[in-house]
Amino acid sequence: MKKSVFSLITIITLLLTFQASPLHAQGGTSSPYSQYGVGLLSDQSIGMSRGMNGVGIGMREYGQVNYLNPASYSAIDSTTFIFDVAMTMQTSNFKETTSQGTRSLNARNADFEYAVASFRVMKHLGMSFGIIPYSVVGYDYSTKPKIISNYTQYPLTSQTTVTTDNTGDGGLHMVYIGAGWAITPRLSIGTNVNYLWGTLDNALVTSYTDSYVKSLSRYYTATISTAKLDFGVHYTLPISKKDDLSLGLTYSPGYGIGASPRCEIVTSNSQSAVNDTTLYKAQNALRIPTSIGVGVSWKHNNKWLVGLDYTYQGWSAMKSVDYRDVKTGKLMGDDTDGFNNRHRINVGAQYCKDANGRSFKDRIRFRFGMGYTTSYIQINDRKGPREISMSAGIGLPIINMYNTRSMLNVSFQWVNTNATGMIRDNTFRINLGLTFNERWFAKWKFD
Repeated sequence: MKKSVFSLITIITLLLTFQASPLHAQGGTSSPYSQYGVGLLSDQSIGMSRGMNGVGIGMREYGQVNYLNPASYSAIDSTTFIFDVAMTMQTSNFKETTSQGTRSLNARNADFEYAVASFRVMKHLGMSFGIIPYSVVGYDYSTKPKIISNYTQYPLTSQTTVTTDNTGDGGLHMVYIGAGWAITPRLSIGTNVNYLWGTLDNALVTSYTDSYVKSLSRYYTATISTAKLDFGVHYTLPISKKDDLSLGLTYSPGYGIGASPRCEIVTSNSQSAVNDTTLYKAQNALRIPTSIGVGVSWKHNNKWLVGLDYTYQGWSAMKSVDYRDVKTGKLMGDDTDGFNNRHRINVGAQYCKDANGRSFKDRIRFRFGMGYTTSYIQINDRKGPREISMSAGIGLPIINMYNTRSMLNVSFQWVNTNATGMIRDNTFRINLGLTFNERWFAKWKFD
């Protein structure tokens, strides 16, 4: 009883700590690529799989909350309540090479990642709920090119300099509740019901040194509020007394979310001191992509766990956003780029000498992984940058008078984002996660 009270107090304290801190997604990135689409897509993997570079679709572990595949919830032990919470710190280096040379910028960010929980509802049926990130927007950079005197829109001089400030923040978050049911000891199915919400804010402010025009500003805003469904299947195939092969499949249907992004263009005239504002809107311009995931994992002698995941997201169904003047209906033009289908492949492994042993060092989990991801965005009609990533992690068991099955998960990840002629990004991340695994529902026996 004391262990349960202690764990409950700890969990409430963590939740209040995160609640006191604003859930602003812009704290999680400084990448200029987050200005496109719905922002940078979040990893969405748990503390255990972070060290394995996000592998998890084919896994079904009784001591972890694995929302990558809701069918895995059926593995939760009948006496167990699991709570998992994490945060990430990262440092990024951005490099841009132009005819004028190479520019470099460093940025540091920290952000709340997720808070999820899972428990057994009844025999063969597990349940999970929590809050996880979906995407993040956060950038702030400027450019200062020269422009020529025959500029078509304004009579500028040959010495006129234009400064463009680009800023953005926001992102999308997702709360979910899900269930997983074991139809047979080998076959499980599951589903997540998600609520997705957030705001995407992007601003482009152009200032001129010429006296005729002071600034030309564009403010893009999209507010999103919609539901989302995820489905999962998991099947375990025993190969030998020491080897199990597990297969996982996930599916999420794509659909239009009914969002109506808006663009406000403001022109400031320094001579007349008059601001001219034109409002443009786009109807039903954003979509949730169809997503399909396939995963396989191999467990050997309860020591080795190796997994491989492939995920497809059909972003090409979301076309360029067509903004129209709310008064005249005139099309603003092809103001945004289109989108590409996204492919992601990850492989990872974990080694633990004896997960149920008495020795602390024997229960330590060692993890590593790597992956490759294509971009879902287009920039100037060119495919966005691909990502190459590598990770390593460690799971440290928490053993004290109140706690024997919980885990501190620490992972390190390097991500290289690169495409010819575009900004190169090297990011190093540290993820810290706590998995509380306690016997809350055990029945006590008295002599």
